[in-house]
Amino acid sequence: MNQERHAELFQLLDITGEDAMECTTLLDRNPSGHVLDALELLQQRLGTFPAESSSPHHFGETVWIEALLRFAPSVHAYHLELGISADVSAATLADVGLQLRINRRVHGHFGLETWSWLTLHMAGNLFRLGRLQFHLIRSERGDGPEGNVAYASDWVLGVHIPEDGGLSPALVDASFDEARSFFPHYFPDKPATVATCESWMLDPYLVERLPNSNIASFARRFTLDRCTDAPTDAVYFTFRQRGLENLDKLPRETSLQRIVLERIDDGGTWQLGHGHLTL
Repeated sequence: MNQERHAELFQLLDITGEDAMECTTLLDRNPSGHVLDALELLQQRLGTFPAESSSPHHFGETVWIEALLRFAPSVHAYHLELGISADVSAATLADVGLQLRINRRVHGHFGLETWSWLTLHMAGNLFRLGRLQFHLIRSERGDGPEGNVAYASDWVLGVHIPEDGGLSPALVDASFDEARSFFPHYFPDKPATVATCESWMLDPYLVERLPNSNIASFARRFTLDRCTDAPTDAVYFTFRQRGLENLDKLPRETSLQRIVLERIDDGGTWQLGHGHLTL
């Protein structure tokens, strides 16, 4: 195995350690027919502004890891052709390495459970700008399903929160400020006047219990449109554990950890808050 051959790619995707060794094994072999099919799907989506991830069920996880690795240079080149800086492109694509590390933490081995999420990055309409990620997509026009909000503009920015940092108001302000200038500059024909967020962090229960926290400050930026049950999200994103088993073995060292678990102990259900704000 020769990791040096792929050093530039691994630096772009922030792939390190054992994950780099495993990725080298994938890249040093000839791509299978399924990998080539996945690459074709990614190519078809590049520059099309999809709202949903690509998830054909007949491709396995390893196929998608290899396809994402092989396709990333095409996305980087697409960013640069648009005039987007290499730094923003690298910050965006570094989520590949982060998700590999999260997978190893959750499951104890190499893999990419969240490969479907990363197909959004590969479509070229999701960018990390400072602390937050922004996903430029078409808005839902007209009357949506009950409880949904239809926005006046044709385009919206979906906001996502990578796990690798805090949510101080200053960092969040800077990220939104960058987004307000970034998207009109690089996508002037797709004006977005609204940002949306779907997250367990927007659950009103969390804001009520941690009113002075950075999470609450972040949540208050958004007008809450609706909530839907998401029983496992808070546990997964707080502890990186799938499911609700063996909760008694999880740490209760921080206020957030205690609140997440105590709500479940009391028979409550965590929810996904769906909110929006005007840019």
